[in-house]
Amino acid sequence: MTSELVRVFAFLSALATPLAAADYRAIGYAQNGSRIQAAFVDGRFIGSPTVVLLGGVDGTAESSAVVRREVQEYDAQRPARRRFHLIAIPSVNPENSALQFPPTGVAYRDHAESHVLWRWIPLQAPDLILIAGQRDAGLADAFTHGITGAIPARRVGLNVGILKSLPRDLARSPAHLEIERRRARTPREFADQLTQVYGQELDQMSYIPAVALIARLRLGHRTEVERIVTPWLKGSKDSLLRPSDATMAAHLLFAALASETKDARYTAMVQKVADLGFDPNGTMRAAMPLHNEMSDSLFMDIPIVTEAGKLTGEAKYFDLAERHFEFMRKLVLRFDGLYRHSPLTEAAWGRGNAFPALGLAFALTNVPKAHPAYDIIRLAFQHHIATLARFQDDDGLWHEIIDDPASYAETSATAMIGIAILRGISLGLLDARAYRPRVDKAWAAVLARTGADGVLIDVCESTGKQPTREDYLRRTAILDRDPRGGAMALFFATEMLSKDGE
Repeated sequence: MTSELVRVFAFLSALATPLAAADYRAIGYAQNGSRIQAAFVDGRFIGSPTVVLLGGVDGTAESSAVVRREVQEYDAQRPARRRFHLIAIPSVNPENSALQFPPTGVAYRDHAESHVLWRWIPLQAPDLILIAGQRDAGLADAFTHGITGAIPARRVGLNVGILKSLPRDLARSPAHLEIERRRARTPREFADQLTQVYGQELDQMSYIPAVALIARLRLGHRTEVERIVTPWLKGSKDSLLRPSDATMAAHLLFAALASETKDARYTAMVQKVADLGFDPNGTMRAAMPLHNEMSDSLFMDIPIVTEAGKLTGEAKYFDLAERHFEFMRKLVLRFDGLYRHSPLTEAAWGRGNAFPALGLAFALTNVPKAHPAYDIIRLAFQHHIATLARFQDDDGLWHEIIDDPASYAETSATAMIGIAILRGISLGLLDARAYRPRVDKAWAAVLARTGADGVLIDVCESTGKQPTREDYLRRTAILDRDPRGGAMALFFATEMLSKDGE
């Protein structure tokens, strides 16, 4: 056969073969650790409606087999003939657990399968849910009041041609329209919505309200922010009364105010914290105190120390940042470029990696390029971001355990890593062509998971050192307003504003 005939034969074969195969992904864990997997088959157009087909809701193998057959048949069609995107979960209940909808208990510790379906499905913006079999544990009725709006859902028999029998035109569901509305918000619109909920107080000296207030400052709310911090500035409240790493990072708010106002009192607040890295004789300590051996410390301590250096021009603070970084990475940097949360376990907790990414990005904004700390921190940051990029999922998210795609996708870590990457691009440290698409996917994911009322989907609760990987997997995933997740989503919006010039 001539080379020309080979090319013709290959072309004709391509025409006769579907261009894409079903893509199977883990979407969560069942109660006792079995993975729940979904199959994805693309429709003809990006804007085609989405159908979700579920099997095994009743724990039976028969309905699971029917769903697998439907996936195979739909996948075998020419892409041009596919009228909708198909998402199929052949075995939603692999351990035959008792399902309940809406689920009760702590996600994803109690009724894990139910929480996975209840939260994950609406984020896919489906227009129709089909449940194969006679029993659905109340799922069809429950989705008339889903977490993002109503989704039509119904049970279907186990006959041949479930998908072929669907009407030609499927209307957009209210849940689909809500996800589209969320994703259409500009950074300014999103920020304005969140400032109605977050950044309203500083009752406790913690990084969480401080980050939200820094975001408000960036939005031009200086008068209100200064009013809120006045008791701390005047000393009627002691910012180090109950010192912790979270307290140290809260002083980033005073650094932001010092940069904007040039008021020396704010600079003094920053120095008060940074000077904790030196003993009474002025000798540099081995590391900043209160780090508790956790990777959080790369955010809690290093940025505030570099802010002190920027504001005062004193190189000793940059020296301290370098020393603290070297101390911490010996404790928490894994051989593969991810960070363990603490020496207790190798688990690469999601926010436990977002903290280093964001902390080093903030530090590199301040450290002079001529200082030896700059290249040390720069190389560590670039390597970490390159490693994190490998674990961003198809929806733009990072997970509760970074290198476990079946662990739940976590919103606050996604926002923080998105900010860090965007800051790295703006500093010229990351290639925009490679990384800006990742930022945009993370931004779209955070938008979809955050309502106009400030309610967020799946933010990990406050988390100290955990003794096992399983403990991280089962940390509470918050579905509600959450100051931590809200602060990071709000800051992400302001970072998008500052870099895109909206």
